[in-house]
Amino acid sequence: MEALLLARVGVEYLLLGGAGLISLVSFVTLILAPALSSYGKLWEKTAASVLSLFVLAALMIVGAIVGLAVVYYYDELSKLFG
Repeated sequence: MEALLLARVGVEYLLLGGAGLISLVSFVTLILAPALSSYGKLWEKTAASVLSLFVLAALMIVGAIVGLAVVYYYDELSKLFG
């Protein structure tokens, strides 16, 4: 039964889900955990986590812009690299 459910999910979705999971784990490990461990009071930890979410949003926006630029200029990039 599980094999049938897994077979219905496309490989693209599995790859994108894995990339999203790796990105989330990297964010928590490299940005959020050090920010939270640097402060002792609850309000300081709350402020650090809110600011870390702004960093996450900025990283997502930059990633979306780079991705859209690659899609938009794909023809020129494919001639340049291949």
